[in-house]
Formats: sequence, structure tokens, C-alpha cells
Amino acid sequence: MKEPAIQTGEAGAGVAAGKSMTSEASAVSTTGSYVRFQVLGFAVLLSAITYFDRICISLTAPMMMKDLNLTPFKMSLVFSSFTLAYAIFEIPTGAWGDRYGTRLVLTRIVLWWSAFTVFTAGAFNYVSLLIVRFLFGAGEAGAWPNAARTFSRWFPITERGTAQGVFFMGAHLAGGLTPILVTAMLGWMHWRWVFVVFGVVGFLWAAAWHAWFRDEPEHHKSVSARELEHIQQGRVPLSSHHLTADGLKRILSHRSLLALCAMYSTQSYGFYFVITWLPTYLEKERGFTKTELGIMAGLPLLFSVIADLLGGFTTDRLTRRYGLRVGRSAVGGAAMLLASASIITGASVANAHLAIILIACAAAFANFLLGAAWGSCVDMGGNQAGVVSACMNTAGQIGGVFSPIVASLLVARFGWSAPLYVCGMLYFCGALCWALVDTRKKIQAI
Repeated sequence: MKEPAIQTGEAGAGVAAGKSMTSEASAVSTTGSYVRFQVLGFAVLLSAITYFDRICISLTAPMMMKDLNLTPFKMSLVFSSFTLAYAIFEIPTGAWGDRYGTRLVLTRIVLWWSAFTVFTAGAFNYVSLLIVRFLFGAGEAGAWPNAARTFSRWFPITERGTAQGVFFMGAHLAGGLTPILVTAMLGWMHWRWVFVVFGVVGFLWAAAWHAWFRDEPEHHKSVSARELEHIQQGRVPLSSHHLTADGLKRILSHRSLLALCAMYSTQSYGFYFVITWLPTYLEKERGFTKTELGIMAGLPLLFSVIADLLGGFTTDRLTRRYGLRVGRSAVGGAAMLLASASIITGASVANAHLAIILIACAAAFANFLLGAAWGSCVDMGGNQAGVVSACMNTAGQIGGVFSPIVASLLVARFGWSAPLYVCGMLYFCGALCWALVDTRKKIQAI
């Protein structure tokens, strides 16, 4: 029996509760407005900046290893130190966003990570680089859960998957262009200056965000009554209660969330291989020149740009028509199966150009599900969307911690194709996890 389609007026209580306007919104006009799309624009810039800073190090790694006398294994620990710190601080920072609002928390996050992007340029040995990248990860933790929290307050339920898709599209577009940009920059500046330039961009974003954004749409003077009513469709009323230890326990024991976390760890494992060791794989195993790497290493994320947008649109379209179970889980499961088949085939073919195209398709399929995955967190989490999203992303970072380390060990023993086969097997396991995800079952944390 088909699940009833989502009705945009399903949470009438939420609509009624949200219509009490604060004095700060007294100047709101009665005509239409599209401020939520400006919020999305800020979020897209945020996602782009995170990927400029993250992927930069994968291109500069060979030069850093030479200057700082690092072995491949030590460099893999540098990659993973960022991800480990990101995982440790993800849930606390997501909780801060739920409690204090994303305006302040995202400002702090971006200021912190921008500073440590610059500090990366000052690393003078292995230990200093390890510490800087760990603190970099600690500061950036919570950025994406807080973006999800922002979407939960600024978008109705039937637009959240698309919003998440556009958000990730910005990240992956930036990530796909970063290899080209960094390769060009390295032609006329030292690798240290590349980090300085990228770090400055974040400071500009933080200043603009803090000045313009408001945590609730009813507090923003440019939001019209018509847009506010649209946003409040299906939105959970804001609660004054905060997460307790018992509430966190209920979140962490929710079956659908546990399955979502297991799935995301497999997705992130493959993704972190792409943004860490893929350029080296393409050079050492597939024979691409350094000039070609600027384009080839960016293909997986450039392909993902289209997948992000289509994935977000698809999950929302199917949710409206068939309900949350099909709209989220079917999209996610199918995407992971296609990712598994593509990367295993890519690892096995002899033609280098066909191989990178298949690997890029695998990355795109794995990212096609991001709108469904993060939309699921918001659907289930309600007022705790930041924490619930952080739980899933923490699981993803755990996969990311192990990915570069395991890859370096596999390469040493079995060769460069082995990490890709492992990614393919994990993607298949991730597809099975989606069968256990049912976002209709809300998490009652408070």
C-alpha cells in the first residue's frame, strides 16, 4: 500500500505557533519575498569555502611531504588528524547550534577554520602540521550540521532535500575547481601562500553572515508574511527545551538513525579517498601528468555537482508523491548500489581515461544521496536537527579517519587498485543500510 504523500499543511500547529511575529519583524511587508534563497546562497558559499580549504592539501601534499620530510604514512596521519578532530567535536558543536542558534555558531566556526587554514602555512615539521590540522578539524566541526539546522528553520519540509542538494552542489563545484585553481596558483606561488589566500576568504564570509543573517525567519525584516507562512508549512515549532543526557541517549539508540550513520560512514570512507589519495593514484597508477591531474582529480567532484542538484530535486519530488520512506530511502539505496558497481568497474578497467570517468561516476552516485541523507536527519530530528545531523556526520568522519590510513596500508601490500575495491564493497554495504532507514519515525529527544 502506497504511503500517503506529504501534505504541506500537515503541521498546522507549527504554522499557528510560528505566526507570532516579534517586534524585530514589525516592518515585514505583506508582499512575497525570497529571503530563504539568499540564506541558501550564503550556505552555498560556506560549503564552497570548506572545500577550497580541505582539498587544497591533497594537491599540495607532495610538496609538503618533501619540505617537511614526511613519509606517505605520516601524511595519511596528517589527513586523518583533521578528520578525527572533526568527528570528536561534531556532536557538541551541533548541539550548540540547536541551543544558541546558527548565526553565532557558524560565525565562530568559520573564523576558527580560516585562522587554521592560514596557520597551516606556518607548519615547520611533522608534529606542528599534525597539531595544526587537528585544531583545524576541531574548529570546522559542526559546520554542516549547523547548515542543516539553518535549513530546518528556513525551509518547509518539501524543499529541504533540494536545499541540501544545492548546498552540496556548491561544495563539490568548489572541490572540483580547486585542483585546477591550486595547480595554477602553484605555478607562481609557494604552497604556503596558497593556504594564506584561501584562509582570508573565510574571514570575509563570517563578517557578512553575522551582519545579515537571523536564526529565525520571523526575525529578519526582509521576510514577507507570505514567505513566512510558506516556510512554516510542516516546520516543527521552536522549543525552549534543551537536549539532556536522556534525550541524547534516545537519539543515539534510534534504529533509523543508527542505520543512517552506518551508511554514511561507508559513503564518507569513499569520499575521503577521493579528496586525499586520488590525485596520487591517478599519477602513480594511471600515469597522468601533473598538468592533466588538475583536471582529472577534479572530475569526481565536478560530476557530483550535477548529482547533488538532481539528487536533492529527486528526493523532494518522490517525497511529495510517495512519502518520506520512498523519497529518502529508495533514492539513497539505489545511489549507493550504482556507486558500488561504478568504482569496482573503474578499478578493473585498463584504459586510464575510462577508469577516471567511472570513478567520477561512482563519486557522483555516492553524492546523489546527500539530499536524502541530510534531509532525513532534519525530518527525524525536528528541534534537534543539528545534533541528529551531527551524529550522522560524526559516523561519516569516522569512516574518513580510517580511509587515508587504510588506503596507504593497502597500497603498500596489494597495490593502488585495492583501496578502490574496498570502497566498492563498502558502498554495497551502505546500500543495504538504507533498507533500515524510515524517516517517518521521529526522534523524541525532548
